Amino acid sequence: MKNGSVAIGIIGAGIMGERLLGAILQQDPALIRVCGIWDPSPDAMRRMERTFPGVPRLADAGAVIAASDCVYVASPPASHLGHARAALAAGKSFFGEKPLAVDVADARAFVAAAGSRGAVNFPFASSLAVATLRDWIDKGEIGAPQRIHVEVGFRIWPRPWQADAVAWLDGPAQGGFTREVVSHFLFLARRIAGPLHGLDGEAWFPEAGKSERRISASLHAGDLPVTLGGSVGETAKDDHNVWVLEGDRGAVRLCDWSIAERRLPNGSWQPAPDAMPNERARPLALKRQLEGVTRLARGEAHHLATLEEALNVQEIVEAILAGSSTPQRG
Repeated sequence: MKNGSVAIGIIGAGIMGERLLGAILQQDPALIRVCGIWDPSPDAMRRMERTFPGVPRLADAGAVIAASDCVYVASPPASHLGHARAALAAGKSFFGEKPLAVDVADARAFVAAAGSRGAVNFPFASSLAVATLRDWIDKGEIGAPQRIHVEVGFRIWPRPWQADAVAWLDGPAQGGFTREVVSHFLFLARRIAGPLHGLDGEAWFPEAGKSERRISASLHAGDLPVTLGGSVGETAKDDHNVWVLEGDRGAVRLCDWSIAERRLPNGSWQPAPDAMPNERARPLALKRQLEGVTRLARGEAHHLATLEEALNVQEIVEAILAGSSTPQRG
């Protein structure tokens, strides 16, 4: 590799694997390229053949690792650390989907051994809307930060576009909106305000064998109190979310993934002049994520979510889910 093109191998041909693959193919191949993809599902591999006929479809995870400089792991959560350990053992770097894992003790052991050779795909690390929030905060527009509030809601879970992954996305062992979505906003709180700690949280599992349908939590990010709520079936939107940082002189918020807004003196909210819906913002964030992956693979400093940050988020997520008011079944 050295100063040549960084070869990315992909394990997992689901929604996220396909999304990152498409993003890599939009980049300069002299900087970053796809060396192959593998998924244990024959149907998924046939879909890759139809959709990306020029991308090598490799025989197994080992073949992907062998061909790569950096391995992108986009398989279901319980398999993340197995592939990550294999990549690191082969001398490759690792870029993985969140959550880092579902077993907290295993994740702690992995992070302790992995050092700086891995990162996790929290796109808020590369979000232009988040950069706008940071700029407003740094300019003192909200005064001294006081508190953070996060609210997420879904018409149904999984969301319609995730229907193919319902088998694990709606199970309590690996799935649920807290792992899949809330984790992003916890990462944002940590990146802005500091380590997450002091949790008091609860999750509700009203349907046997299904993931949570509601959560409520309070915690701290650094010195700031954080309140968090989430639910399924209480909104008409497929996916609605808001992350709010209140200060002593104002407030800023991120709405529906990509709209940065600031509160005006009259109490109304004003979007940033360059605000755009997530469909337009996502490719820009993915490009910036891939710039970070290139630096990760070269052993250079990067802006991606570190393993330590991802572990802190996972610890909070799993603690919320463990604080269930109805015993998980199935």
